[in-house]
Amino acid sequence: MFTYEWFVGAPFKAQCDEARWRCALRRFPDFTRNDGLDNAEFSEFWNTLRTRTLVYLRDGFSYELKETADVGSRAHLTFECEAVDDQYKVGAFVISVPYDDVVRVEVFAVPPDEMPEDMPAITGFRAKTEPPHTSS
Repeated sequence: MFTYEWFVGAPFKAQCDEARWRCALRRFPDFTRNDGLDNAEFSEFWNTLRTRTLVYLRDGFSYELKETADVGSRAHLTFECEAVDDQYKVGAFVISVPYDDVVRVEVFAVPPDEMPEDMPAITGFRAKTEPPHTSS
């Protein structure tokens, strides 16, 4: 079960840091967590890593969390999501969902110069699909 504390407190930061550690250690396999940050090159790389957070909901929709929003209520998760389609990028989407609807959270760490240009398929912005037409 997800709670407000998970998204704004130490557990969420820990998941983001874990993704960054694993990405850095993949790039520098000869280092460990204990000695990595003592190395200037490793430390610089670790500090440049960016994370992307995907939130998957029970109804099948998913969103990329851009930033959590403090709206004064702890009854639901409120966040600005990253728009995928160009027509949605001109504004800001703020979404509120009950914590019980969150089924999975993924954090992806990547160096900024290797960030994929294509955004992941975020189904929260998917247009309603039409059933396939069959010829009679």
